Amino acid sequence: MVFIPPPQFASASRPSYAEAYSDILAAHRRSPLTSASSVILLVAPDVDAICAARMLADLLKQDDVMHRIIPISGVVELERVRIELITYAELHTLILFNMGSILDLPSSEWFGDFDTKLSVHVIDSARPQSLPSLFGGGANGDRIIVWDDGGCEDMEEVRKAWEAVTYEPMPDSDDDDDSDLGSDDDIYRNDDDDDDNAEDFEDRDSSGKRRSSDEGGRAVGKRRKLDERPRMSRDQRDDYTARVNKYYDGSWYGQSASATIYILATVLERVDCDLLWLAILGLTFQYTTARIARDAYDKYHSIYYDEAFRLNPLPPEVNHNSDAITATSADDLSVRTTEELRFMHFRHWTLYDAMYHSSYVAGKLGIWKERGRKRLTGLLAKMGFSIPQTQQPYTHMDLDLKHQLRSKLDAIAPEYGLVELTYPSFARCFGYRAPPLSAADAVEAVSALLDVAGGVRMEVEIEGARHGGEWFGAGRVWEGGKRGEEERVNERSGIDSGVVVRRIERGDEDDVAGEERMEIQWWVKNFWAAYDALTDIVPLQEALSLSMSLHRAIIRQGTSIIDKQDIRTMRSHRVVVLAQGPDLALFAHPSVLSRLALWLVDALRDRLPGTALTKTNGIGRTKKSLPFVVACLNEKTASYIVVGVMGALDFDDVRKNEFGMAFMQAKERCHARSRYSSFNTSVLEINQQDLKIFLEALCEVGEGY
Repeated sequence: MVFIPPPQFASASRPSYAEAYSDILAAHRRSPLTSASSVILLVAPDVDAICAARMLADLLKQDDVMHRIIPISGVVELERVRIELITYAELHTLILFNMGSILDLPSSEWFGDFDTKLSVHVIDSARPQSLPSLFGGGANGDRIIVWDDGGCEDMEEVRKAWEAVTYEPMPDSDDDDDSDLGSDDDIYRNDDDDDDNAEDFEDRDSSGKRRSSDEGGRAVGKRRKLDERPRMSRDQRDDYTARVNKYYDGSWYGQSASATIYILATVLERVDCDLLWLAILGLTFQYTTARIARDAYDKYHSIYYDEAFRLNPLPPEVNHNSDAITATSADDLSVRTTEELRFMHFRHWTLYDAMYHSSYVAGKLGIWKERGRKRLTGLLAKMGFSIPQTQQPYTHMDLDLKHQLRSKLDAIAPEYGLVELTYPSFARCFGYRAPPLSAADAVEAVSALLDVAGGVRMEVEIEGARHGGEWFGAGRVWEGGKRGEEERVNERSGIDSGVVVRRIERGDEDDVAGEERMEIQWWVKNFWAAYDALTDIVPLQEALSLSMSLHRAIIRQGTSIIDKQDIRTMRSHRVVVLAQGPDLALFAHPSVLSRLALWLVDALRDRLPGTALTKTNGIGRTKKSLPFVVACLNEKTASYIVVGVMGALDFDDVRKNEFGMAFMQAKERCHARSRYSSFNTSVLEINQQDLKIFLEALCEVGEGY
């Protein structure tokens, strides 16, 4: 086995997270070539991976282990970095965060050709995982260490099926004798070796007596007879193959990478409020992006709930009120429990805007129509909130109205179908530096930094200038994070730090020998801006305005799609193609396009009939889903970014995303020019000329997913 179970499944013969971490420390301390390139963390650009990397970096720092963090944007970037890493003589530990689980890492295409001293640790929440990485053996297989969340404990049947398909001979093959039993010379040589070495080893029987060499020879003969067991039939092999294919059918998410590191910190007895907060952000990210269902969220929330009270005991004189969380002192950095409203940034926006930009409210009220907006205004009026009150910043609202908000919502909102307006969550105090920040707001801010802090022009609203009229009501172009960010990124720049380097063509290379101009790509700057904001409230608060602008663009584009009826209904899914518009460059980012697709699912969940998809084997029907395919033109690369989401008809439910396999089959059928620009198999980049034939092929294979 090359996966390590969580601590609850560990034993003396099965090491867990703590033992794997100890091996990393031991390898570092006994390595004769110790440098920052000895331990390298490869991190995917998502909130969960960044939080996990920050947590592990803190642990390594406490143990005086030098390390390097390299952001990886996708499979293409991972291939480029792999070529560089193979030249590092001092490299002994490679840790992958939210990437690599589906790749055949023991193969020579990835890390099979690396030095045998290298160990690759995979901490990935994406499922399914590569079976060769999980169950493969040999020199290459044993050094690929997958940090499992306990799911492999229920995969015994899948493991047996994979081993049978991989190692058992093909039924009715022509090279039966040659492929499995070896040549006659090999058999004879083995017999001679057995005879020559019969006196070199003696076995003991169950009674403890020594067995003679003849008995040993008979035992060898018995083992040889067992090895010559009959081959499996074609039907058996087909059953095993179908079981393996079923495991790879669809993608889903398991335990967050940040939760894995938090468990490690708990075993090491190094848990503090900072690590707890980062683990909470990783969990909240999974929930708000529909990667996990509500029951999975509640499972981990209950754990963090107990941890929050254990690490942050409130003084007896302080009343715990989730509606009015305040810092008790200038040094109060505690994590508090709260009930979070499904309103977007409602503590930092106006109440009307927070509800208007909520996907849950949008789906229930239909805010893309004038009638839906009137219903929203009517709901607020029925609660006793005047229009001027709801259109001023929440922090400036009357205190009485803020205290009555939840009780009035509980009484009146169900009349409008808003019955699940809250969910249990957390908030953190930052002393007197800033108001408490909820986990949902922090996740949205960090996600906005990752997606659009650079690489696209974004206008943000100036606080207090919204109703300033023509002269004073304008916004400004987002420039947050540039103050000092260039210096911080330049310190991390270079090939070793994961920054993509591009040589600029020069007329005379001899005059500039030894010099190399580097251009830092926008996504690398975004990564480090988000990484720094995790532990700095100032840039995190600045990013809230960026997140608001991002959600305005999503609502603007989503309502335009519905109003113009740009949704095409196919046999097994719905398609939206964005080929023009002011925000085209924004939605060419895969993560932003995925947000738009999820908003469409939430908005239309109660208004469109679901699709009952046929199972792969053609027998039976799966539960109804709401599959969406959204494509956006990237004018710079003359290609389309295509995203597939498999929405569930029940709110807070999650379906397996089966578009990954469907995309692969469709592009193979139509031979479309494409590439995977991220680690998400349901996100594909298609050549602009091939989109039409790709969508046609997707319809043909649609019944299979």
